[in-house]
Amino acid sequence: MNLSQEKLIRILVVDDHTMVRRGLATFIGVFDDFSLVGEATNGESAIRLCNELNPDIVLMDMVLPDMDGASATRAIKREHPEIKVIFLTSFKDEVLIMNAMQAGAVGYLLKDISANELAQAIRGAMSGQVTFSPEAAKIMLTANKQQPVPGGDLTERERVVLELMVEGLNNTQIAQRLFISPATVKSHVSNILSKLNVTGRTEAVALAIRHGLIE
Repeated sequence: MNLSQEKLIRILVVDDHTMVRRGLATFIGVFDDFSLVGEATNGESAIRLCNELNPDIVLMDMVLPDMDGASATRAIKREHPEIKVIFLTSFKDEVLIMNAMQAGAVGYLLKDISANELAQAIRGAMSGQVTFSPEAAKIMLTANKQQPVPGGDLTERERVVLELMVEGLNNTQIAQRLFISPATVKSHVSNILSKLNVTGRTEAVALAIRHGLIE
């Protein structure tokens, strides 16, 4: 299929290894709906290129020469909250995974992932979905199993709204699904963020998945 430039998913690759960047560039070129807009070798250049290029997706390595990927992600999200960051790394460390999600990433994937799985994660991120590798998901569950589960004070309707948020629906779509007004949905979302003690939808979705708050 031929897509107009406006419809392409614009991707920035951040990795200090040339072979990894070349491999990802080749991967991106295979898919008609993806466009490689830039490559960065460290966190500072990733932040600068996000300011200059405003990509839709950043494929971020965790360990970089000047700063870790989580720090770079926080800086990017402060200025460009609309940019979706997916970590693509070899590291399975619990602290790194938790830092990535707290920084606002929408995915944590290992570099042995298949091309189709990565493509699915990229497209999912564009619709608000969060994707973890099985290894990362297991580590997150293990890290939190001894901690009190948040969300115990969510109402039944708030849990329904949260489930639709996890599906990637925006406020208008949730309102249409539940036959309520967008203003009511906005109120529910605000209550959910407050009760989960998070600052945004991405964090709420990640927390809901991590703690099994939805069916």
